[in-house]
Amino acid sequence: MPSKRTRLIAGNWKMNNDVPAAKELAEALVEQVPASDSVEVVICPPTIDLACTSHKVADSAIKLGAQNVYWEASGAYTGETSCDMLKSVNAEYCIIGHSERRDYFHETDEDVNKKAKALMAAGIVPISCCGESLEPDQEGHRGPRDHRPLQVRDRLRAHLGHRHRQDRHGR
Repeated sequence: MPSKRTRLIAGNWKMNNDVPAAKELAEALVEQVPASDSVEVVICPPTIDLACTSHKVADSAIKLGAQNVYWEASGAYTGETSCDMLKSVNAEYCIIGHSERRDYFHETDEDVNKKAKALMAAGIVPISCCGESLEPDQEGHRGPRDHRPLQVRDRLRAHLGHRHRQDRHGR
């Protein structure tokens, strides 16, 4: 019998909400999001809001995720966040490979691969983005998508021997 897969709904807050607004939104979501065996809900607030939202979603159906990570454990990397820092606020997920980071900050497949490996070594689930920016869809382009993120995923799975989210959760 095939294993049942749990769906993941992740909300990327992007660069929105100061600390008071983040607390208020997290509280409202906790009240409205019921526990479910078939859907896992993750919020990904800006780094500045991770600590306060962590406290608000503790013991709720909502999981916490980050919007970015750096692959080094520590060092002179101004403005970056390590896996240990994410773990200290109970982040269980982290978005990587987002088209905005690729476009604006010139992140490469190699960068995304390093982040994925660091996250998995730390026990944090990477949410690897496989889409494109919004502009092609808004402009009506429905042609071939950029398949590089999927190729990175496949190489990472091969490297890990197919250990991925399903195995981590026993599904």
